[in-house]
Amino acid sequence: MRNDEIERAAEVLRRGGLVAVPTETVYGLAANAEDPAAVARIFAAKGRPSSHPLIVHLGGAQYLDDWVESVPPAARLLAERFWPGPLTLVLRRSRRVPLEVTGGLETVAVRVPNHPVTLELLAAFGGGVAAPSANRFGSVSPTTADHVRTELGDAVDCVLDGGACQVGLESTIVDVTGDVPRVLRPGGVTREDLEEVLGYPVEVPSKSTVRVPGQHPSHYAPRARVVLVEAEKVVAEAEQAQDLGHRVGALVPPSSAGVPVRAHAVVQVPESMDDYARSLFKLLREFDERGCDLVIAYLPDEQGLGLAIANRLRRAAGPRQ
Repeated sequence: MRNDEIERAAEVLRRGGLVAVPTETVYGLAANAEDPAAVARIFAAKGRPSSHPLIVHLGGAQYLDDWVESVPPAARLLAERFWPGPLTLVLRRSRRVPLEVTGGLETVAVRVPNHPVTLELLAAFGGGVAAPSANRFGSVSPTTADHVRTELGDAVDCVLDGGACQVGLESTIVDVTGDVPRVLRPGGVTREDLEEVLGYPVEVPSKSTVRVPGQHPSHYAPRARVVLVEAEKVVAEAEQAQDLGHRVGALVPPSSAGVPVRAHAVVQVPESMDDYARSLFKLLREFDERGCDLVIAYLPDEQGLGLAIANRLRRAAGPRQ
């Protein structure tokens, strides 16, 4: 990407504007994290409740101490191992972080993204940016610049196109404010990865009193209603719903390869969990683009990246308001 594009985006941030930025996970909607008025524009553009905390993105692990009150040894260890990368740490905020960023909490979520374009932008800007996913609140996260343009349009002052996201799912959020780290949102760094570095089991509670992104019951959802069934029942359930008049999108397991499915749109899930994670949000968007009103899917084995994929599918199938 040209230097003039990076500098233009940095100037947008300095003026209190919004910049859509590529990361290895999904595209983010960035604003100056120290400017409450700019942060308020993020919530307005997304239609996101102001009580939902944002993640502060930094240009390197060396800046962490400037943004948080203290860094426990476990947090330091995880940052050294996984940054830049798809890991977010929840820590006690320093006074540098406005409460508008944290949803009124005394904790702040922080990470260092692993994408050259956004790292160049952060270096040129010289500060941190608050950046949730660059989409309307609750909908499918964007993994290309075109997804951002289609969904947010003129609400974004500048879009940096860094190509398709390589991980495709949001970062893992780890609470390191207590005695032991806990995963509050599964993501691109797996529980097994964390346990290998820490040397002990890591809890993934189903509920948490700490508010972080991605906890809403309905999240990452396409316009089509998502129904989860057992893997071996996907084909039968999809065909039954199609016969009842639905325009069905079916996410069928690899074991169903070559099996004809009577549905409006059929996609075989990749065997590789890396490939599945990278393509999940793209596939959900494509079902909407093809006019599906119902998606039949199943949960993968919840090991490795399967845990994060299952989390996103459960949220996509959650109750809609």
